[in-house]
Amino acid sequence: MLAGDMAVDEIEGWLRERDADRLEELWSRADAVRRAAVGDAVHLRGLIEISNHCVRRCAYCGLNAGNRTLARYRMTQDEILGCVRQARGFGYGTIVLQGGEDPGITGPWLAEVLRLMEQEGPFAITLSLGERSIEDLRLWREAGADRYLLRFETSDRGLYEAVHPPVAGSLSDRLAMLGGLRRLGYEVGSGVMVGIPGQGYRSLAKDIALFRELDLDMVGVGPYLPHPATALGRGEVVRAIEPAEQVPNDADMAYKVVALTRLVCPEANIPATTALATADPQMGRRLGLERGANVIMPDLTPSKYRRAYEIYPAKAGSTQTPEECHETVLATIRAAGRTVGIGPGSRGR
Repeated sequence: MLAGDMAVDEIEGWLRERDADRLEELWSRADAVRRAAVGDAVHLRGLIEISNHCVRRCAYCGLNAGNRTLARYRMTQDEILGCVRQARGFGYGTIVLQGGEDPGITGPWLAEVLRLMEQEGPFAITLSLGERSIEDLRLWREAGADRYLLRFETSDRGLYEAVHPPVAGSLSDRLAMLGGLRRLGYEVGSGVMVGIPGQGYRSLAKDIALFRELDLDMVGVGPYLPHPATALGRGEVVRAIEPAEQVPNDADMAYKVVALTRLVCPEANIPATTALATADPQMGRRLGLERGANVIMPDLTPSKYRRAYEIYPAKAGSTQTPEECHETVLATIRAAGRTVGIGPGSRGR
């Protein structure tokens, strides 16, 4: 059964499953659906982390505005374009510009960067810059951005508000913003953290069902990894939950979510994330590919900035050069028996 038909109860049952033989069935189903829906190509998205400034005080992210120990940076246009040229040399079909929610990245400034990027070669351009005004989003779309990634983190409103406090009294409605992005013509991506404190199995099952309801083009999921300069990393309780209901934040649970996401969203682009590689340094990305994923995002961020983009500590690849990261990714793809994708790798419909 192509799991677009899976009910929340069935999704929750798989999340709770511990039997190895049953889980092998899940991995096999997800891999078969992946092969039928998107093929064996692994598409590479060159990641450029353009700024670690952020106005948010999220309880889970090391870039939060309250972290006074973090050396802040914002890349220049020339630095970004240098990374873009490197991506072209590696043959990447997509560039991802990612950053904190940084008012210093103004709408017109980034629009100019996007126009310059368009001159460097045929790329798809993905943005992941947090919650921005509809005016900025429209300007960036007109300047050449193709996709926008905005994780809703959890569909449980109470948990979301506990870990994602508002800025200047404004409400945060990421689900509404995803709809606005779709209307502007973006390919739309979202996702959640797996095992964030306060997340129960039922809640996570509903998140996965919501991926299907939103008809997402891209879905990024990975385990929650604590940072000591955050409220959750300091052990502050944001929401009480029965211990038996708390979803673990380990790689095994993240693999289940990747596989179930592939089943409910057969055509979506799903990355084997850096968080997964951090939680399972030896096999994270490879097992992600073998259990439903079809995308990897090699990091092109200059070495002098890479360690400062610390959403969580000890991020996989943080000590590698872009060249080393590229070679590591190619080796992972070969080990999984897969091929490197050509072109932008847009969602097939």
